[in-house]
Amino acid sequence: MSKKLKIGIFGYGVVGSGLAHVLKNSKGLDASIVKVCVKNAEKERDLDSKLLTTNPDDILNDPEINVVAELIDDAEAAYGIVKKALQKGKHIVSANKKMLAYHVEELIQLQWQHNVSLLYEASACGSIPIIRNLEEYYDNDLLQSVSGILNGSSNYILTKIFNENSDYQIALKEAQDLGYAESDPTSDVGGFDTLYKLILLGVHGFGLFVHPDEVFNCGISNLSTHDIQLASQKGYKIRLIGKVSKVNGNQVNLLVAPKFVKPNEHAYTVDSHYNGVVIQGNFYDNQFMYGKGAGAHPTGSAVLSDITALAYDYKYEYKKLKYYGGLQFTNNMDVEIYLRYSDKKDLSLFNFKEISESLTGKEFNYIIGTLNLSELIKIREQLLEKDIFLAYFGEE
Repeated sequence: MSKKLKIGIFGYGVVGSGLAHVLKNSKGLDASIVKVCVKNAEKERDLDSKLLTTNPDDILNDPEINVVAELIDDAEAAYGIVKKALQKGKHIVSANKKMLAYHVEELIQLQWQHNVSLLYEASACGSIPIIRNLEEYYDNDLLQSVSGILNGSSNYILTKIFNENSDYQIALKEAQDLGYAESDPTSDVGGFDTLYKLILLGVHGFGLFVHPDEVFNCGISNLSTHDIQLASQKGYKIRLIGKVSKVNGNQVNLLVAPKFVKPNEHAYTVDSHYNGVVIQGNFYDNQFMYGKGAGAHPTGSAVLSDITALAYDYKYEYKKLKYYGGLQFTNNMDVEIYLRYSDKKDLSLFNFKEISESLTGKEFNYIIGTLNLSELIKIREQLLEKDIFLAYFGEE
């Protein structure tokens, strides 16, 4: 492509404005913003009003624009924008992890068909360049797992709870006030944001397309003082972890859930809105990446990194799609879980293979035991309606 980058931006919220700021202060990159598409052009912004439009076609049909930065919240609207832009031969930079998680396989085919680039480093882990590292440096079958804290909002909340004895609702409100969590925090605290990112790490880490509905995920919204006290008494912290790993030889599992984290684990020391990712291999042991996972400038910088890469004709090669053979997704694996419950009738939902610890008390009840993850998948919709909290134990 031409080294001169003419950029059309969809969305001018936290990430869009962050991109504009870091782009303005970036030296050595021949790039300019041609048009910004927003819902409301009358809203006050730190942007020249001549750049604003409410019509997507002003960007999509403009032959001068060769790069589209898709930075909106609406996943379905983003899908339509990205698909049409690819078909028109425009390069794409996106931060929309939900849209990508559901449509990445189709969009990869479209970018190949139209000989353009689709880059989305900003969709996973904020300022940590995890996708490009998996593409460039971990492109062999020695990779065993990629795991860690992938959501800065939930991590900020858990840090306030465990480090400062804050109340969950107070910590959540602080995260929202600081712009780390949305007004509707379901995606963050429910584990969905982590899930969508993990789907992309599975593509680049293991060459595997997994539909989000196939993956067990649960969040921290039911976390209680009892869970916090128990974890602290045992010397743990609770962190929301996403993990994609090889199991049973040539199979791969994805899991998103709160985890009891030991002091010797990297996630134990990752605080505030930071992310931390552990890459584990057969011979290179554990490698740890750490950086800001929420906020305008970290994500804006990741978008800018992708735009800069386009200036050098960079494309994801998806090497593992081409040479990793025979890997299959599975939920057939045993996992040790902590289950705190209120109604004893809820225990009938869980098919524990083995129970190592249990307590039935006046204030709360819990069980620590082992069951098969496929059993949890069967009942996950019912779990949403229950007064329970679930977390797991295990290695990084």
